[in-house]
Amino acid sequence: MAPPAPGPTKKQLIALAKEVLAIEAEGLAALMAKVDDSFARAVQLILKAAGRVILTGVGKSGIVARKIVATLNSTGTRALFLHPVEAMHGDLGMISPGDVVLALSNSGETSELTILLPSLARLGAPLIALTGRPESTLGRASAIVLDVGVPREACPLGLAPTASTTAALAMGDALAVALLTARGFRASDFKRFHPGGALGARLKLAISEVMLTGAAVPMVAPGQPLKEVLPVMDEKRLGAALVVESGNVLVGIITDGDLRRSLSQYASVTERPVHDIMTVDPISIGPRALASEALELMEQKAITVLPVVDEKKKVVGIVHLHDLLGRGEFNFK
Repeated sequence: MAPPAPGPTKKQLIALAKEVLAIEAEGLAALMAKVDDSFARAVQLILKAAGRVILTGVGKSGIVARKIVATLNSTGTRALFLHPVEAMHGDLGMISPGDVVLALSNSGETSELTILLPSLARLGAPLIALTGRPESTLGRASAIVLDVGVPREACPLGLAPTASTTAALAMGDALAVALLTARGFRASDFKRFHPGGALGARLKLAISEVMLTGAAVPMVAPGQPLKEVLPVMDEKRLGAALVVESGNVLVGIITDGDLRRSLSQYASVTERPVHDIMTVDPISIGPRALASEALELMEQKAITVLPVVDEKKKVVGIVHLHDLLGRGEFNFK
């Protein structure tokens, strides 16, 4: 009996992985060129809908649809997954005229989906298709078609959906991000939908547990010249300094924005005293407030630094947006 043929070497396996990733990247690059007015109309249609986004698909497309449902729900757009087979046995009752149906099929000819099309039309829920073939049966029956076709699959046999499912998944992410942006979805809203996650846990803490204290708090006096303030702001790296009087009582704040505005007002900025430039009676918060309250206040006022004071306006700390979201752990624009 002949010995089994040797498997691929480590070098060959690495090369194969890189080739797969290159093909997937090629598919996403091709997808970018297909994002057009249809995408904008799909987002607007979902925004205007009184109901939910109903996603449906079979096989790998169904798995991608479930992931898109999870992303939409966590970012402010109500969504659910409807299995096409179950739909034919009673679950069509989940769809109402105020809903929008988002159907996924790379070929656009999946029989479990196409058999549903007449029923979906009767229900009056507009249909958006994510398909690689806009001219397909699904594409022709849809109010809007998002073309997620890719040049080729990464599977060498051309059988397993690979680049095509990546493209559909990416388009779903693009829809979710466009929708959350259009809705004005905020980090505090995200927290409400993720109470068990790291961000949710952080935002349940009191300000006193996340604020900077002691020597980490940049503090200056109202009469100090600006040239003495700049090194303090640079050292603490918060983009601001708290202006305090005797007993560390807060009377103002000086920020990077205040510095920029002062450049157009004064000929010799660095010689000006802090009280000429500072923002008087700045927005502040108490140490017992929740981090989620601080985050909401900072979002409302479009600020990134918040002084923490006691009932006598004495500075006890300072909190930066990054301290609420977790430095290096989250990146919210």
